[in-house]
Amino acid sequence: MIPYGRQIIGDEDIASVTEALRSAWLTTGPRVGDFERAFAEFCGANEGVAVNSGTAALHAAMRALNIRPGDEVIVPAITFAASSNAAVYEGGTPVFADVEPETLLIDPASVNQKITARTRAIVAVDYAGQPADHDALRALAAGRGIRIIADACHAPGATYKGRKVGTLADLSTFSFHPVKHLTTCEGGMVLTDDADLAAHMRRFRNHGIDSDHRSRETSGTFSYDMVELGYNYRLPDVQCALGIAQLKHLQDWLDKRQAIAARYDEMFADVPFVRPLATRPDRTNAYHLYVIRLDLGRLKVDRRRAFDHLKAAGIGANVHYAPVYHHSFYRERFGYQPGLCPNAEAAYSEILTLPMFPTLSESDQDYVVRTVTELKHLS
Repeated sequence: MIPYGRQIIGDEDIASVTEALRSAWLTTGPRVGDFERAFAEFCGANEGVAVNSGTAALHAAMRALNIRPGDEVIVPAITFAASSNAAVYEGGTPVFADVEPETLLIDPASVNQKITARTRAIVAVDYAGQPADHDALRALAAGRGIRIIADACHAPGATYKGRKVGTLADLSTFSFHPVKHLTTCEGGMVLTDDADLAAHMRRFRNHGIDSDHRSRETSGTFSYDMVELGYNYRLPDVQCALGIAQLKHLQDWLDKRQAIAARYDEMFADVPFVRPLATRPDRTNAYHLYVIRLDLGRLKVDRRRAFDHLKAAGIGANVHYAPVYHHSFYRERFGYQPGLCPNAEAAYSEILTLPMFPTLSESDQDYVVRTVTELKHLS
């Protein structure tokens, strides 16, 4: 099986983790801060707050912005559920905006239609690795007390108008799940230039306590104060050791992803029923995912049959994602119904995610493309 995504673990990664295991610190030790500083520097941000998942990063961002019951948070319909779940955790109401058909990024025109007096934040999902139109979203938010959260879990290393992802929003969230650009097994981080928001999130990840064990040991005290209700979202030193080692390879892995995507684009150029997602000329794409849309009018099969054909051929195709409001939780809790975001719903019936990871060989990529082209013969 050729998976749609795969981690890369080398000897240097193993050595870094082994060194951490042999040290005095397995959690909340010096490697946490080292990883935060290194990743923030790579992305061009001042502050990094490491947490134990991308979902925890989104939740910490919502808490830092003080999302409360009655507040509305605008989220694109095409995204992983965590982008909107994080607002629900804090009592907020997710409001779904439609996406651009060519990119599946959040559509600023749809966002403009969804803004109300209760809107407190917009989640700009950098879908598949391409940054959203942050300038357009900033213009909509200006003067309205609306903050921007970048769900940048797909896009570390991407750029928008020459600016790096991680510097485009009030808070930018990242994931270090094994299929992402670098991994800490599970893990995440929030980047910001706001030191106060960063301090708040560091308390939040540690039960709402104003210090951690290492800082108390350094200062020679045992007392601490829990100043708010927080969560245990800490990322251990051992996992940060893996992240530090992985980060050294991130630019090379990004280059390889972009080369693989360019080769896919070239090979699909003459396949009339395949349309890769567009990348806007003012952006670079980090290609967490390589997503195509099938022109079903040119085929005798639907997307499910196409998916099954690739799976039977040993290709780990996937679908990212169903519109979030299609999930039963959102239908039952909030009463969302089909028809809310027509572009997202049309795209969902046509999209397929193909294998994309830095070690994907040209022969395996050739096989993927040949198998996709076979769809024209199916009935």
